[in-house]
Amino acid sequence: MKHKILTLCFLTLSLGAYAKKNCTDEPKDKWMSEADFKKKVEAEGYTIKKFKQPGTCYEIYGIDKEGKKVEIYFNPVDGSIVKSK
Repeated sequence: MKHKILTLCFLTLSLGAYAKKNCTDEPKDKWMSEADFKKKVEAEGYTIKKFKQPGTCYEIYGIDKEGKKVEIYFNPVDGSIVKSK
């Protein structure tokens, strides 16, 4: 029984990690440049503390315009939010 629970937990975590890193199916030549993306996000009121590019997403750790800490995954093609924590 413990083995089944551990396997289920592992699969759930694995699928969660995969899902948050699949933001687009478009090839990289269709993506916004990192510089343009950062300008867009900062113009929307975010302060970027850390920028990452995991899988097919752009990800920021930073502060929103209300001063709250955020972790957000964006579609790198259009800059839309895919997942936010």
